[in-house]
Amino acid sequence: MNVELIVDSTVDVPEHIRSRLTVVPLTIHFGQEEYLDGVTMDKHRFYERLVESDVLPTTSQASPAAFDREFRRVRCSGGSAVVLTIAAGLSGTYQSACIAAAEYDNIYVVDSGTAAIGAGILAEYALACLDRGMDAAGLARALEQKRQDVCVLALVDTLEYLKRGGRISKTTALAGGLLNIKPVLTIENGEILLVGKARGSRQGNNLLVEKIHACGGIDFSLPILLGYTGLTDVFLKKYVEDSRALWENGTDRLDSTLIGGVIGTHAGPGAVAVAFFRKK
Repeated sequence: MNVELIVDSTVDVPEHIRSRLTVVPLTIHFGQEEYLDGVTMDKHRFYERLVESDVLPTTSQASPAAFDREFRRVRCSGGSAVVLTIAAGLSGTYQSACIAAAEYDNIYVVDSGTAAIGAGILAEYALACLDRGMDAAGLARALEQKRQDVCVLALVDTLEYLKRGGRISKTTALAGGLLNIKPVLTIENGEILLVGKARGSRQGNNLLVEKIHACGGIDFSLPILLGYTGLTDVFLKKYVEDSRALWENGTDRLDSTLIGGVIGTHAGPGAVAVAFFRKK
């Protein structure tokens, strides 16, 4: 039986696997204007609007109906599907998928426990499992186990967007809001946490490397993905150069992607992120 991998639009993946996924979009709102993430507004246009707009965009979860349309298609094809979503603690999208899936016995919904490139490396891992012949039920179990090993670390230019979007407290935002302070964030159990702060980009990049080691180090046999927000990847390139010693003996390929609008709404432009599986 054919097994399809369905994700929501917050799941950021490298270009070479994008065509293998079915994507259910969340919605981005700029005032009264409404856009389907990645459908009626692509990533680059989103960041142009984010910079231009005086109004902070808001986001809303994918609906059960949006998932149901895809599930009906899967059932009609005689296949099955695994659905990988943004962490339930960050969006109601997981719950929407579960509501829709209740009517089907061939659909398995998995809470990634993370977001963006963190969910992206889980998606890449899932495709590798499918290539080895794993069935849908087995894949869902494998993802629920493997998500515990995902580590996502992000160096953001400012906490202002997270504060305005209600994703962190004013106290946390104040802690990172001193002049030229670059906060480092992670996602644990569906919650965004401040794990460190540094003065300036170079110290911030060094702190990212330090936190990677603190997580247990990188399993280079599994997917790794870098991400950035905004209209340029210059900060990402600087991070890769500053942390060259971390990568050069582990891998000869570093995939990267522009992080989508739903997560970009809360991270703001100028963020750099890395997602990897911890060493066992």
